[in-house]
Amino acid sequence: MNTWDVVIVGAGAAGLFCAGVAGQRGLKMLVIDHSDKIAEKIRISGGGRCNFTNRLLDASAPQKHFISQNPNFCRSALSRYTPQDFIDLVQKHGIAFHEKHKGQLFCDHSAEDIIRMLLAECQAGGVEIRSGCSVKTVRHHTDGHAHYSLDTDQGTVLTPSLVVATGGLSIPKIGASDWGYRIASQFGLRLVERRPGLVPLTFDGAAWAPYAELAGLALPVGIETGDKKARMHFDEDLLFTHRGLSGPGVLQISSYWQEGTPIRLNLAPTLNLPDRLQEAKLRSKKLLGNELASLVPSRLADAWVSQDPALQRTAAEVPDKALSKLAEALSNWCLTPTGSEGYKKAEVTLGGVDTRDLSSQTMASKQPGLYFIGEAVDVTGWLGGYNFQWAWASGHACAMALPGAEIALPPSPNG
Repeated sequence: MNTWDVVIVGAGAAGLFCAGVAGQRGLKMLVIDHSDKIAEKIRISGGGRCNFTNRLLDASAPQKHFISQNPNFCRSALSRYTPQDFIDLVQKHGIAFHEKHKGQLFCDHSAEDIIRMLLAECQAGGVEIRSGCSVKTVRHHTDGHAHYSLDTDQGTVLTPSLVVATGGLSIPKIGASDWGYRIASQFGLRLVERRPGLVPLTFDGAAWAPYAELAGLALPVGIETGDKKARMHFDEDLLFTHRGLSGPGVLQISSYWQEGTPIRLNLAPTLNLPDRLQEAKLRSKKLLGNELASLVPSRLADAWVSQDPALQRTAAEVPDKALSKLAEALSNWCLTPTGSEGYKKAEVTLGGVDTRDLSSQTMASKQPGLYFIGEAVDVTGWLGGYNFQWAWASGHACAMALPGAEIALPPSPNG
């Protein structure tokens, strides 16, 4: 009979991890994914080395690194399954890894190591995985014993517990879809508006022209957006692109940036530029552009100096007012993005299934027997391994809460 204790839709990080844990608890597990190639987001993450967690996640206040309409929702799962718990599993499987930056842990070899580990854990739990299998309809039956029937292109499956782990809308070329949100809506769950997160920002028009030529230039910056309590600041690297700005700093701030509002950049965060430029004026006979190129990347110096004739002379000859204006422009460059690169370049999806309709303890929804884990939920982490840790933690919370086969389901129509 095609009946299962639990069916998970989505063979990504959250779905595979949840299946492995629940399977090893003794539950009969089926994982379904519409893509022929499962776990593709893991495979391409971290430049192919998978930034699988972050050692700095504070289990007592994990919400510091996550965005949600209810930022405390994620605390329960993240404090019960910590980065160290996942590190222990990685070490158990003999996977070599290293810390790259600010607690970010990457595989030494390849993201494939994490995928193989998850599949090994699933195998240990007797999990069946059906890839290239699309779910056409989902129905909830309450006649006799409540259960779900899923009509797939590989037949109908029955289960009392359905876990949605289909992720968000980011990177559609590897199979992202809105299936999970549609299921949530079908069963009356609320959704928080979705938008791209951890995404490059774009700028249009003549105002961007002087900076488009800086494409490929990377440098450490301070970057912020918002005011007062809504102000958010990161010290990270910035990357100029032909269409705008990218790099870790921009990806981080993009999750907090609101359309139509500015971002502010300090392009020389470790320097007191007013003082350094005044010192250059007093002692130097070089062109100001040459002096500036000793403080910031030369291409950046050229881009700024070329926009103001007053700066195109020796440092000693530049008026104090022009020097002050230059220092302010580089230390507090205020600019308003016209948009972002959208889901095609976004690493995550902000928003999702409203946490008001979910249990933070079990990830169960108010719809009996229906669970949501991972990116489908309105919980989005910072860049740096936090979103994978949410996948592991939410998957683990769900797996430990799933009930066993306490009811006898009717036989599958397909035998």
